[in-house]
Amino acid sequence: MGVFQHLHSSDEVISIDSHPELGIRRRLAVAIRSGDRQLGTIWVQEGSTPLSERSGQALLGAARVAALHLVRRRRELSENLTFTRTLLAGLLEGNTGPQPLATHLGFDATRPAAVLGFSYGTAEVVAAPELTHAEVTNLVSVHIAARHRSALVTQVDPRIYVLLPQLPRSIDIDTLRGWGQEITDAARRHLGLPLRGSVGCVVSTLGDVTESRREADRILDAMLGADVHTAVAALPDIQSEVLVSEVLTLLSGHPEIRDPRLTALVAHDSRHQGRLAQTLLTYLNSFGDVRAAAAQLHVHPNTLRYRLRRAEDLTGLDLSRPDQRLLAMLQLRLPPGT
Repeated sequence: MGVFQHLHSSDEVISIDSHPELGIRRRLAVAIRSGDRQLGTIWVQEGSTPLSERSGQALLGAARVAALHLVRRRRELSENLTFTRTLLAGLLEGNTGPQPLATHLGFDATRPAAVLGFSYGTAEVVAAPELTHAEVTNLVSVHIAARHRSALVTQVDPRIYVLLPQLPRSIDIDTLRGWGQEITDAARRHLGLPLRGSVGCVVSTLGDVTESRREADRILDAMLGADVHTAVAALPDIQSEVLVSEVLTLLSGHPEIRDPRLTALVAHDSRHQGRLAQTLLTYLNSFGDVRAAAAQLHVHPNTLRYRLRRAEDLTGLDLSRPDQRLLAMLQLRLPPGT
């Protein structure tokens, strides 16, 4: 009958005649609007007493009063959400204690808590529009709320964090990892995003969640820089990758503790478009197996041996020494230009 199209575009009351053959009695309808935005509708069906001539006027007034209430309620919800996110960010960053958030939302701050972290990688974040940020946050919120009523979600670019307060004391990491896996699966299925998730440690009280957030960040940092074949991880899953990642961060920030011979080898490759550093690292990662390393690089074993000798001649490295091999394995993992 065109009723819904009319309500979508106009704030006038529309009258729908009765249709006894369809079981429809006479009714009035009006849109609840705020400017050009439709907030809802009000329907009034005629009962045993016929609608009066002024019913339409009364209904229009009711719609305008309802709009004021809805706008005010939305504003209050928005202000409340902003305040909650401010308290949550302060707690996760260690700037505020747990009590303001616990008091605001009625949480028991003495019960266990944990933090889940999510990231879709630096490249994806740069390419993703703001709408995608909101979509991911909404998706995380919906799926985690189904698992834990008290969960709170906030975004601290480029990552999304889930605070899980008031956890059962019997909760385990496997359960939390499963919750995270459900979210990453949904992000891939519905949004086409390769979301990565991390499970911070379960802490005994809400006041200790900064420890859980730090652990979640450590895991995400390692997952973004290492060859990790899992979408969601806890610290026991990738302990070695996390520790290597942190050692590399230390090397990256302190050039004075690097071996200058390895630095020179990387610089030589950069000037001459060479692959000596890559060859050396592949050889070391293959436990010195020349054939395995050559196969990875798609070169003849003799070519690999030549490159290794060339690297030693250029730098003075002695690959028979374990300490030099160990340092080379670490330093050559640094990103180019670091």
